[in-house]
Amino acid sequence: MNYRDFLQQVIYKIINPVVRGMIKVGITPNFITTTGLVLNVAAAALLVYAGATTERELKYVGWAGGIILFAGLFDMMDGRVARLGNMSSTFGALYDSVLDRYSELFTLFGIFYYLILQGYLWGSILTFVALIGSLMVSYVRARAEGLDLECKVGLMQRPERVVLTALGAIFCGVFSDCQSFDPMLILIVPMGIIAVLANFTAFWRIAHCYNLLKEK
Repeated sequence: MNYRDFLQQVIYKIINPVVRGMIKVGITPNFITTTGLVLNVAAAALLVYAGATTERELKYVGWAGGIILFAGLFDMMDGRVARLGNMSSTFGALYDSVLDRYSELFTLFGIFYYLILQGYLWGSILTFVALIGSLMVSYVRARAEGLDLECKVGLMQRPERVVLTALGAIFCGVFSDCQSFDPMLILIVPMGIIAVLANFTAFWRIAHCYNLLKEK
């Protein structure tokens, strides 16, 4: 069992009571998925608002990070509700995947817009490259699965990207009063890590698929 599977099982044990409660009151997986998207849109809107203010209010960035992290739980709970509640469907899987992409686009756009309005050009460029990498990681997997190839390899999959983005924003807000260094770096550095590793993961997946096809 790798670290991702281990962490997933730990989180499942924590959220399972909540998931069973949702099933009992009739909450559907698609409703949870939609709620996650709404939360991510709210986080992006908060970042846009923070960027448009005349003073650099990093507390809004921290709150946005908290919302992104909370929305990430909904991303786990929708699939769990579908499985435990016997509500899995082909459309539900499609709906979940599409809204996950929208959620990530909204949050990274919010950070991109915030950084560019605050005068951090290179930080905004890194965020845009991170956005490209995030899309391509998902696209390569989807295209591979359309060719009946299993493609889950890589270092920077969606859970890692969500956690890194959320924690970067949260701690940027926590250290907003720091004088020894620019606290904005706490947000920008994770964007740089995602930019590099997400695009690396996309090409890793391409190479993985190439090797699988050679063996056929």
